[in-house]
Amino acid sequence: VQLVESGGDQVQPGGSLRLSCAASGFTFSTSPMTWARQRPGKEFEWVCSIFSGGGSSACEDSVEGRFTISRDNAKKMLYLQMTNLSDEDTAVYYCVRGYYTDGSEIASTFKGPGTRVTVSS
Repeated sequence: VQLVESGGDQVQPGGSLRLSCAASGFTFSTSPMTWARQRPGKEFEWVCSIFSGGGSSACEDSVEGRFTISRDNAKKMLYLQMTNLSDEDTAVYYCVRGYYTDGSEIASTFKGPGTRVTVSS
């Protein structure tokens, strides 16, 4: 299993970013997927998850309406479109194979190296 996140950057508050995750080594098209993050000095936390077909997804309340998770099964890619970013969104973002909403489970699950998002003026 390999997961490689990309797209992180430093942006100003109110800005937008699109994160990507390239997956390989498993059957991506049948795997639910999750975006998680770890803010500085904090535990891992759930951001958004999506089922294998892409038709059903959910996001944590603080990002609901601002973040959108999507996937391209043909390309084996997972995406996270983030808008109206605030400094509270500063974190390293990870994609995770599976549907996880519990931070402790995310912490013990295989993840890629992550991609860093810094929201700062």
